[in-house]
Amino acid sequence: MPNSYRKRILKQLVNAGKRVALPFALNQEKAYRHQMRTLKKLLQKAENTEFGKHYNFNGILESKLLYKAFKQQVPLMDYAGMHDWWQKAYSGAENITWPGKIEYFALSSGTSEGSSKYIPVSQDMLKSITRTSLRQIISIAKTDIPKDFLTKDYLMISGSTSLYFNDEGKTYAGDLSGITSGKVPGWFDRFSKPSHDIRSEKSWQNKIDRMVEEAPNWDVVAIAGVPAWIQILFENIIERYHLKNIHDLWPNFSVYIWGGVALEPYKKRLDQLMGQPIMYFETYLASEGFVAYQAKKDGKGMRLNFRNGMFFEFIPFNEKNFDEHGQMRENAVVLNIKQVEEDQEYAILLTTCSGTWRYLIGDTVKFVDLEHCEIKITGRVKHFLSLCGEHLSVDNMNTAISMLSDEIGSPITEYTVKGITKNNKHTHRWYIACDKEGLDSKVIAQKLDAYLCSINDDYATERKHALKEITVTILPTSKFIGWMQEQGKFGSQNKFPRVLTNAKYNEWLSYLGVSESEFAELHS
Repeated sequence: MPNSYRKRILKQLVNAGKRVALPFALNQEKAYRHQMRTLKKLLQKAENTEFGKHYNFNGILESKLLYKAFKQQVPLMDYAGMHDWWQKAYSGAENITWPGKIEYFALSSGTSEGSSKYIPVSQDMLKSITRTSLRQIISIAKTDIPKDFLTKDYLMISGSTSLYFNDEGKTYAGDLSGITSGKVPGWFDRFSKPSHDIRSEKSWQNKIDRMVEEAPNWDVVAIAGVPAWIQILFENIIERYHLKNIHDLWPNFSVYIWGGVALEPYKKRLDQLMGQPIMYFETYLASEGFVAYQAKKDGKGMRLNFRNGMFFEFIPFNEKNFDEHGQMRENAVVLNIKQVEEDQEYAILLTTCSGTWRYLIGDTVKFVDLEHCEIKITGRVKHFLSLCGEHLSVDNMNTAISMLSDEIGSPITEYTVKGITKNNKHTHRWYIACDKEGLDSKVIAQKLDAYLCSINDDYATERKHALKEITVTILPTSKFIGWMQEQGKFGSQNKFPRVLTNAKYNEWLSYLGVSESEFAELHS
């Protein structure tokens, strides 16, 4: 690409960044004021929708205590509560939960558990996601990266841009990443890899093969995508071209933007595939919107995206508000940004410019820096273990797996666990992906148990009482990949469930060729 063109595009990017940049110092009080203005705008815009009329948005807007009226008038929603409204929109009806026609719907199930959900993605939300992406790029550009960072190639590993067309409602559905990557601004598209043709591939394996083929033609400086699939891409490229590491091909590669899962289980292996240190930046792009992003390389967490068409509420994730299955209880306590505290776990409610209203998105977060309103994802409301009060979160599990990986000197890129209760005896059954030979599963179980005890006091207490046993089955990584393929979840936006439901556990055992009784015998 000619330098003159690159400079012109760079100027456009910088100007765009100035228009969308947020002040960095955004404390709780400022965030609360921004959020109240956002809520009012959302209510005003959706006032004449079916949802707005049903829940009397007009009356809420006339109230002197807007937020109090909003909480009283609009109930807490999960997918079941929003389904009928969104189904109307998916069938082509206009002005249901957001003004106009919703053309796109993001398919989401959180992990490979459960059936897909159809989440509306409005044109306003697409603009919101683009603005937030620019904000993060500009914030990264302010760090100590190469001076020509903004004029080199960006590799985005996303879902297919070939979307499912619903002929009945004239709407489209697919991965959110596929929807958004198909809407890349023209001035940025010249830097974006792979090509539109490759992005539209529905077969993930074909997409990988074609990216490997094209890889030598790119000067990649930044990559965005889910860690597991980035690892697979790197391994394929290194093997194909007989490289020592990925930097042999892309010497300017300096930034990896990731999200969707915890990085810890993958980082050791990713680092092994690098020839030099890079910077890692986390994003929180849910199907419901671009929730947060890491604004500094040394930031404690990700900054919530307050001024961008989303209103946040938080439910303390405890036994008062959620049952043992992660179901939200009636009269759950709901807090706003001004009321939250650091180091407490919360489930997120989102009200957005796509027509989600007080919607439980299913993730749990913890505030790690309230001065800058920064969070970290700790898990899912239905992906935790508490058979007998051990309160083991996915965040705890990720930390323990990372510690175990460091001790044995080998990456553990995937894992899953099932809680079993039989005859009043509680057991955690772990399955970990590790390709190192000669590991003793009983020794690994003891080490993992010790790490979990050091991380979680409740777990340590219950190991002395009700939680009698944990077992570990060590499997090759290929087993986990094969399971995803069999489930039809092989692709860039799919993740292996960290905690298995009863139904998925039986399917998993069947896939492994082990019956429940045989498993009990093997681990007795």
